[in-house]
Amino acid sequence: MITGAGQTEVVDVADPVVGPADVLVKIRACGICGSDALYISMGGLPPRQGRMPLGHEPAGEVVEVGRDVTGINVGDHVVINPIGAPSGIIGNGGATGALAEYLLVENAVRGQSIEVIPTDIPFEVAALNEPMAVARHAVNQTKPTPADKVAVFGAGPIGLGATIAYKALGVNHVTVVDLIGSRLDKALAVGADSVINAGDEDVARRLIALHGKGAAMWPGKSGTDIYLDAAGAPSVVTTALASAQIGARLGVVAVHKEPVPVDFVNIMANEITVVGSMGYPTEIFEVTADLVADWEKYAVIVSHTFDFGDVQGALQTALTPGAADKVVVTFA
Repeated sequence: MITGAGQTEVVDVADPVVGPADVLVKIRACGICGSDALYISMGGLPPRQGRMPLGHEPAGEVVEVGRDVTGINVGDHVVINPIGAPSGIIGNGGATGALAEYLLVENAVRGQSIEVIPTDIPFEVAALNEPMAVARHAVNQTKPTPADKVAVFGAGPIGLGATIAYKALGVNHVTVVDLIGSRLDKALAVGADSVINAGDEDVARRLIALHGKGAAMWPGKSGTDIYLDAAGAPSVVTTALASAQIGARLGVVAVHKEPVPVDFVNIMANEITVVGSMGYPTEIFEVTADLVADWEKYAVIVSHTFDFGDVQGALQTALTPGAADKVVVTFA
C-alpha cells in the first residue's frame, strides 16, 4: 500500500468479511502497471492519499462464496473486473487493492465483476486480463477491418496486446515500431507481420515500403490505414500524422505527460480521425476468451515474475525505465 509520496509498505490488515453477495479470492498473481508509478509518486489518489492499496491486475482462486452468489464455486480460478467494485476501483483509489493475499469481490456477478477461467491457464498469464482489456479497447476504438494495414507504435505490454488483438480480429497486416530490438522480437513472436526499429530505420519510408503509397493531397504518404500510439512519445504523433493518407485513423492509448503540437490543416485536408482510448468500458471479459485460447502467445508479454515476499523489488524493477516489460507478482 502507498503510505506517502514515493513510499510503499506491506501493511497488515484484517481479513475481509464475506457478505451474502460477495466472493473471497486468494490472489495468486497480480501485475504491476505503469500507472502505479504515478500513484506512488503522488502519494496515492484522493480520497486515499497517504494510505492507498495498490494492484489492479489480479488473478486468483475462489476460497469463499456468499450464499446468494451463483455461477461461482470454491476452487474456481478467476479474473476480476477492477472497475466493478462498489467501494471504488480496485487498486486505483478504491478501498481495496489486489497486491494482497486476499481480495473481496463485492456484489460478485459472473460476467460483470468476476469471470471463471480454466485451471490450466498460468496465473501470471491470467493476470494480463486487465491490461489486455485496455489494449482491446484501444483497438476497438480504431474500428479495424480485415482489409486494414496497421502500424502499432510501442512494443510494451499494451502495444503487444494490441498487436494480438488486431490479428485476432483478422486484420490484414500489422507492423510494430519500437526502439528496442528485444521488444520487436516479442512483437514478431506474438504475431506481428513486420517490425521497424525506429532507432536505425526511416519509419515513414519503411511504412510506404510495407503498406504501399497512400492517397493524399501531398506526396510521401503511406497506405497505412490505422496508427496506434502505445508509446506516448511526441515523435509518434508527429510521424503518424505526417505519414497519414486520406481517411487514416490515429488511436492514442499511451499517456502523454506534455501537450503535443498538431497540424490541424493536415487533419482537415486528409480527413484524419484522431481517437483516444481509456480503460475498458466493455472489454474486460471480452478479451478473456482470446487470452484463454491463446495463452502461450500472451505469456510472451510477461518479462519478470517476483514472489510477494519481494514485492518491493518487483515495484522497483517495474518502475525503473527500461528494466522490464511486464512484471507480475505471484503468491504461493
